[in-house]
Amino acid sequence: MLPHDPVMLLSVINTKLRDEYGSLDELCRALDEPKDELCTKLAAIDYHYSPEKNQFI
Repeated sequence: MLPHDPVMLLSVINTKLRDEYGSLDELCRALDEPKDELCTKLAAIDYHYSPEKNQFI
């Protein structure tokens, strides 16, 4: 289960992207997490996914 706090969520997602998944699509499929909802939550704290870096920046 992913954290509800957006800052904690950012930390967990970026760590998983760095250590376990090659893309956001892969992470979302594996965790059964809707990509649009995840992106919306992190956009609320002004973080957006960078495919080139494979992280939210």
